[in-house]
Amino acid sequence: MSRLTVAQGTALYVGAVLGTGVLALPGLAAGIAGPASLLAWAALVVMSVPLAAVFAALGGRYPDAGGVATFAERAFGRPAATVTGWWFYLVVPIGVPALGMFGGAYVASAVGGGRAVTLVTAGVLVAVALGANWGGLRVSGRLQLALMGVLAALLVVTIVVSAPHARVENLTPFAPYGLSAVAPAMALLLWSFNGWEAMAQLSGEFADPARDIRRATAAALVIVGVLYLGVAATSVLVLGPGAGRTDAPLAVMLARALGSSAQHAAAIVAVVITLGPLNAYLASAARLGAALGRDRALPSWLARGGRAGEVPRRSLAVLAAGTVLVFAGAAGFGWSADRLVLIATAFLVATYAMGMAAALRLLPRYRAGWWAALAGLLFELGLLAIGGWHVLGPLAVAAAALVSERLRRTEGAAAREPYRVG
Repeated sequence: MSRLTVAQGTALYVGAVLGTGVLALPGLAAGIAGPASLLAWAALVVMSVPLAAVFAALGGRYPDAGGVATFAERAFGRPAATVTGWWFYLVVPIGVPALGMFGGAYVASAVGGGRAVTLVTAGVLVAVALGANWGGLRVSGRLQLALMGVLAALLVVTIVVSAPHARVENLTPFAPYGLSAVAPAMALLLWSFNGWEAMAQLSGEFADPARDIRRATAAALVIVGVLYLGVAATSVLVLGPGAGRTDAPLAVMLARALGSSAQHAAAIVAVVITLGPLNAYLASAARLGAALGRDRALPSWLARGGRAGEVPRRSLAVLAAGTVLVFAGAAGFGWSADRLVLIATAFLVATYAMGMAAALRLLPRYRAGWWAALAGLLFELGLLAIGGWHVLGPLAVAAAALVSERLRRTEGAAAREPYRVG
C-alpha cells in the first residue's frame, strides 16, 4: 500500500493551510490595524507552532480520519463530537460566500463595477461549485494540490516583483488606530491559518505517523510562515495606507510592478484558485452532513446519498439554501466579506479550542505536547474573548447540538423500553 512521504505530507499540509483568504486578508487587516497588522500576522505564525504541534501529536497517537471530532469524542464523549460536527457543518454556508467574494474582488479590481461585480462573480463561482458537486464531480487531490501550488507561486511572484517598490516610510504611522486594533485584526486573519488540524486526518497514511507528521509539520510551518509574512509585509511596504483600501492587494501590487495586464492575469488566477477550495469545502461538508444524519446528530433524512459512490444531494441542498440566505444578506444588508469571515472564524476558533481541550485530556500530562495544548487553549480562548458578539454563534450552535443529542438519547432509551399494559 502506498504511503505518504514527508515531502508529500509537507505539500499536503501547506495546501491545507495556505488558504485563498490571503488574496484579500492582507488588505482587510491593514484596514483594521494599519501597519500594526504585521504584528497580528507574526503573532499567528508564532501561535501556529503549538497548535500544529498538538495536532501532530494527536495524529501520531490516534491516527484516524475523524480529526478533531474523533479527539473530542475520545476525550469528552459523543456530545462533544456532535457539537464539533455541527460547528464544521454550519460554518460552510457562512464561509463559502466570503471565499467567493475574495475571488470576486479580483475580478472587480480588473474590470471595475465595485461591489456589484464582486457579488455577482462570487455567486457564479459558488453556483459552479454547487453544480459540480450536485453532479457528483470532484476535484482530485492532485489537482487541489496543484491549485494551491499556483497560489503559492502567485504569492512568491508578487513578493519578488513588488519588493523594489517597497518604502520603509509606509510603516509610519505604525499604529494609526492604536495597538488595540491588533486583536481584531488577529481574529480576522485566523481564517488564513485554518488547516493545522487537517494532517491529523491523514496521519494514518504515513509509514511512521509519530515521526513523519512531526517533520512535515515543521517544514510546513516554515513555508507558510515565510509566505504569509512576506505577503503581509510587502502589502504594507508597497501600498502604504492604500493597503487598507483594497480587497485585492495582490492584484494592485502586480499592476504597479508589471502593468495593468498583470491585474487581469491575477483576476483569472484568483478565479481558478477560488474554485478549487469552494468545491472541496462543499464536497466535504455535504459528506459530513450525511454522516451526521446517519448518526442522528442531524435529521436522519440528511443521510441519503452518504454512501461511497453516492452524492449527498439532500445535505448539499441544505448547504445551498444556507449559502443563498447569506448571499441575500450580503446583497440586501451590505454584509461584507470581512464580517462573514469574523463570524466563520468564531466557529473555527471554537473548534480549535475543543481540539486543544481534548489534547489536555489525551496527551501525557506535563510533557511538551501537554504544555503546547495549554498554550493553544489559552490562545483560542483569548481569541473568543475578543470576538465580541461573534462568539454567540458557536455558543448557540453548541447549545442546540447538545439539546439535539439529549433528545436523541432520550428517544433511543424510550425505544428500548419494553411495552407495558396498565
